[in-house]
Amino acid sequence: MGARRYIGAAERRARLALRHRLAGPARAATPEEVAASLVALHGTDPATVYLAVGARLADPAKTVDDTGRALYEDRSLVRMHGMRHTVFVFPTALTAVVHASTGLAVAAAERASLLKHMAAAGAPDVAWLKEVEESTLAALARRGQATAAELAQDEPRLREQFVYAPGKSYEGVHTVSTRLLRVLGVEGKVVRGRPLGSWTSGRFRWALAPEHPELDGAGAQAELLGRWLAACGPATEADLKWWTGWRVTDVRRALAAIGAEAVELDGGTGFVAAGDSDPVPGPDEPWAALLPALDPTAMGWRQRDWYVAPELRPRLFDRSGNVGPTVWWNGRVIGGWAQRPDGEITWRILDEEGVGREARAAIRAEAERLGGWLGTTRVTPRFRTPLERELAAG
Repeated sequence: MGARRYIGAAERRARLALRHRLAGPARAATPEEVAASLVALHGTDPATVYLAVGARLADPAKTVDDTGRALYEDRSLVRMHGMRHTVFVFPTALTAVVHASTGLAVAAAERASLLKHMAAAGAPDVAWLKEVEESTLAALARRGQATAAELAQDEPRLREQFVYAPGKSYEGVHTVSTRLLRVLGVEGKVVRGRPLGSWTSGRFRWALAPEHPELDGAGAQAELLGRWLAACGPATEADLKWWTGWRVTDVRRALAAIGAEAVELDGGTGFVAAGDSDPVPGPDEPWAALLPALDPTAMGWRQRDWYVAPELRPRLFDRSGNVGPTVWWNGRVIGGWAQRPDGEITWRILDEEGVGREARAAIRAEAERLGGWLGTTRVTPRFRTPLERELAAG
């Protein structure tokens, strides 16, 4: 057996530039192309989806209209629960794979937790909850899309409350609708629908999930991991376990199933998809990007030293590990950006290495590009970071 091929940071950045649609010539024509290239877009903060798409479109002026069309008219993209109990936006064709590979195990735990908490509070039993669930899904089918409050008009039992963790310091009151709709979302029965208000709104309607076949779990895990490696490889086992939220045994089984190739990285052993270990040339021209908070590229790997210096992280990430808006130059995070109340896009470089006049001009152009399509819209990340707060305040 020959020696493993070494893939250094420079080549990893070249792959990222092209496969994540960040270098100019690699930019996409549609939101669907962006989502397919990245496998998943973080959907916890609705604005992140649009900002991540806009950063990668050849014509960002189409961002809001085309992304809204894909999500709420064509339904070619779906916002749903996925890996690590987190909401993502996936290509609709991938929903069956996500559900079978990840959703089923999470869903079982979510439903068991709800039933346990209801029982502890002396709330109605399993049969009662099943009736409410079936009635709620029927109401949603009639309405097409609806808020939790609208569904409660059709099924009043959704308004019932029960005490969570009675007697504990974190005791609270839960409404049946809040917990049940979350369980149904994780189970792949409902998905997030059109928001109430603008595309930046965190308030949303629910819709029935698109129908999809039931897949074999192990096969679905192999499919999902193969797609992600093609987009983000090379990656370490720790990266893969973190991104998927799976057990290490699941990761290893999926790696074997797709015939992943082992390569040598600065951080140890990594993996690429079968046949993807050949050298990848970088973009012809240097590139800059302004990526939003929770962007899938900035959050893509657990081991991040190859694209963001450890000393930058306290200012760019919050205490829970959520990344804020970042400034990129040739595959490296060098700073952050924010939008001020007057709409100005402002940015700051934290890592000056290799950042000269050309880089600053390119970053300035990206800030103007972003400000141009945002127009009068104001965007504040849901999870704010030290540098973003500082820049936004002026």
